[in-house]
Amino acid sequence: MTTIRMDLGGRGYDILVGSGVLEDFCHSADLGRKVLILTDDGVPRCYAETVAKSCSEPYIYTVPSGEGSKSIAVFKEVLEFMLEKGFSRSDCAVAVGSGVCGDLCGFCAASYMRGIDFYNVPTTVLSQVDSSVGGKTAVNLDTVKNIVGAFWQPRLVAADTDTLSTLPARQVSNGLAEALKMAATFDEELFSLFESGKASEKLEEVCARSVDLKRAVVEKDEREGGLRKLLNFGHTIGHGIESACGMSGMLHGECVAVGMLPMCSPEVSRRIGICLEKLSLPTRVSADPARVLEAVKHDKKAHNDRVSAVFVDEIGKGYIKDISFEELEERIKLVCE
Repeated sequence: MTTIRMDLGGRGYDILVGSGVLEDFCHSADLGRKVLILTDDGVPRCYAETVAKSCSEPYIYTVPSGEGSKSIAVFKEVLEFMLEKGFSRSDCAVAVGSGVCGDLCGFCAASYMRGIDFYNVPTTVLSQVDSSVGGKTAVNLDTVKNIVGAFWQPRLVAADTDTLSTLPARQVSNGLAEALKMAATFDEELFSLFESGKASEKLEEVCARSVDLKRAVVEKDEREGGLRKLLNFGHTIGHGIESACGMSGMLHGECVAVGMLPMCSPEVSRRIGICLEKLSLPTRVSADPARVLEAVKHDKKAHNDRVSAVFVDEIGKGYIKDISFEELEERIKLVCE
């Protein structure tokens, strides 16, 4: 097991990464109170039940798997359930599952009675390498990604790599796209692991290294005022693709994978493309560039007729610059067909 400490003063917490850490979580977390355990119907039930056995008063709430559960409607349903069960400000919520579970549960925890304790038990590659760490919580509004949310740090994160054994290959690759994103922007050595084609064989190492990279960034810029924006590499176009496709046909990591390619130098784009092919991730998408651009205009980093986007001209050295919507549309056309 690897323990990574997120040092945010009074909001700091440990991130446990490795085989069997779900049991360590159950012993370490303060579960002697009412506990909302939010999971989805695509997650093996045994994970939520394992957490429930360590709680004095557990309530398992299951939402449908997929991006559709990150909605205002489902957010309202969860809060109503908590109110019905008499949750107080001294109780807590635990997300067990995907990034969707973590985002939704975290936002419920941030909002209920102006904030209760939140724990995260990610069970997918995507949530373990990225979304479970850093305190971003949100739901979507209509087709606009993560537009309603809050920063709310968890009390503890337990990324049990044993839970990844039940994932289909597509979900593993979907999550590794986010780790590849961090490698491209911050860590040439980690990127080399992807180029070797061995990333999917070394999930625990990839997860631990990705989390440590994100920790270093979040400690310096918790609220995304500057440096943390680099973690959005691939997301400007990726979120646009996700919205334009109705958040159904493609997975989040697949959209990010495609979204990285137009935002690089030709050489870096070539190298990332090779990595994506080794992971069986897409390099093009069937989407209308105009619809993708229209979705990007709702991006939180858009202002006037420009948007702040992340670029990588050299592996490990991401940077941010503003570009016009007109230039962005030309880049979008490079990956749409």
